[in-house]
Amino acid sequence: MALRQLKPITPGTRFYSVSSFNEITTDHPYKPLVRPLKKSGGRNNTGRITSRHRGGGHKRRYRVIDFKRNKIGMSARVETIEYDPNRTARIALLKYDDGEMRYILAPDKIKVGDILIASPDAEYKDGNALPLRRIPVGLFIHNIEMKPGKGAQLVRSAGTSAQLAAVDDKFAQVKLPSGEIRLIPSNCYATIGHVGNTDWMNILWGKAGRMIWRGKKPQTRGMAMNPIDHPMGGGEGTSKSGGGRLHPRSPWGQLAKGLKTRKKRNLSDKYIIRRRKAK
Repeated sequence: MALRQLKPITPGTRFYSVSSFNEITTDHPYKPLVRPLKKSGGRNNTGRITSRHRGGGHKRRYRVIDFKRNKIGMSARVETIEYDPNRTARIALLKYDDGEMRYILAPDKIKVGDILIASPDAEYKDGNALPLRRIPVGLFIHNIEMKPGKGAQLVRSAGTSAQLAAVDDKFAQVKLPSGEIRLIPSNCYATIGHVGNTDWMNILWGKAGRMIWRGKKPQTRGMAMNPIDHPMGGGEGTSKSGGGRLHPRSPWGQLAKGLKTRKKRNLSDKYIIRRRKAK
């Protein structure tokens, strides 16, 4: 993937870059795997906003992605590489030997015509899925399950990858993109290679309007509000909490920087070998 820089003929295009979409082979998704997608606007089932600054955005349709890769031992051919408006990664349409079509996250450097397979005896090739216990230590992986058969939950964003650090009969140690080293059952499946669309993180959005296209509404600084609206509002000039120098807080008074919100007795603590913030 490459980025295309626009000529600065307007203020909005002065710092504006966009994906070149060179790897995309079609702009028509496979209709049987497309579903309608309803927008929430950040509201819960009672109609109250529980996630602020969400709303608007371009209309989308959901593409059903196969995160389980559970057609074990059956090879598939890559038919298309497509854009997915619901995620940062590209998706690839696979056609299996029995004729079934499924979408997967497109690994980096994958091409139309490649043959992929999910099997314990699969070749160590980008896009193939294997149990962690059958993957050599040191290989980069993505699309990782946390529970066998549940489907991949880890390392699914564009350009990301994890590294297999160690494997035994029961658990594998995986170094995640955050730096955390975590124990994962060794019979969980993972896909070899990096997630595609690696330059996504280098996109320059250029103007506020592009964020609105993505469904992100503008955000007002707390210090620009009144005291009734935010703990950091009010005061003469830019003062925190009405002239004092209090710690930054959320609109509901929660400390905003550095407060640990993880439960002290979390059941998953025993699976974390090294924390992501460990020095």
